[in-house]
Amino acid sequence: MAERKPATRGTPRPAKSTTGRGSKGFTDEERAAMKERAQEQKAAARRGAGKADGESDVLAKIAEMPQPDRAMAERIHAIVKASAPVLSPKTWYGMPAYAKDGTVICFYQSAHKFKTRYATFGFSDKADLDEGAMWPTAFALKELTAAEEKRIGALVKKAAG
Repeated sequence: MAERKPATRGTPRPAKSTTGRGSKGFTDEERAAMKERAQEQKAAARRGAGKADGESDVLAKIAEMPQPDRAMAERIHAIVKASAPVLSPKTWYGMPAYAKDGTVICFYQSAHKFKTRYATFGFSDKADLDEGAMWPTAFALKELTAAEEKRIGALVKKAAG
């Protein structure tokens, strides 16, 4: 009997790349962050979700950062704690984050970790920042001046509700 080839007409095929090079998917840094997130979840489950010592975890992650990311993260940590004491520090994808009732509201992402030219301070969709039909959810940080610190404090306070 002759071998039949499978029908290919009408069979969906993967889209061809328009950039001329194949996509590798996630970067090494992104994969490392996802592994850190999985470890965070396992550690929280072992300790019990309500018993996690987020403060020491966040301070340890900040201590691992190279300068100037470390100095910026330390300052942001202090601003968040002062502006919204209701938020609890925790790590999220290996970065400092601050949660309300276990849900991340805001986070700091170092420039070094993802090899970007600036650090990022962002807010999750659970942050209470809605302004009409459009509003910012993340901010690039090259340095922290008094003006940025004041703005971050006000945004965090609003986001925490």
